[in-house]
Amino acid sequence: MNRRTIAYLVATVGCLSLGSLASVAGQATGDQWSVTPTMSMQGVSIPMPPQQVCSPTTWTQPPAGSGPDPSCVNSNFAMSANNTATWTITCQNPPTTGTGQITRMGANAWTGSMNFMSAQGAMTINLSATRTGSCTPS
Repeated sequence: MNRRTIAYLVATVGCLSLGSLASVAGQATGDQWSVTPTMSMQGVSIPMPPQQVCSPTTWTQPPAGSGPDPSCVNSNFAMSANNTATWTITCQNPPTTGTGQITRMGANAWTGSMNFMSAQGAMTINLSATRTGSCTPS
C-alpha cells in the first residue's frame, strides 16, 4: 500500500469522527459513544484508535460521520423496525460513493460498516461502538 493510500485512509477516519460531531447540531440530549473503526483496503486491515462521538438518542442521520472528506453528503437515511440504519454517501474529493449500515444492539452498543468505492479502489470501514454516557450534541 503506498503513502497516498495510507494518507487517504487516515483522513477518512478523521473526517468520520469530525463529521459526526458537526452533523448533529441542534439536538438537546444524546448518547456518548466510543467508536472503534477498522479500515480494510486492498486486503490490508488497519485498526484505528477509538473515537468519541456524541449523537442524538433518536437517530435521524448516521451517528458515525459522513465519509472521507468534508464534501461528503449522507442521503437516503432510514431506520428499520429491527433497529438497523442504512444510508448512502457521496463525496467529491476524491469522487467516492458508498453505503452505510449500523445495527443497534440495545441501548448501549451498535455495530456496522461503511463501504466506499473510488478510483483508489474499494474500502470498508467496520465500526463497533459502546455507549459511555450522556452528552449534548453540538
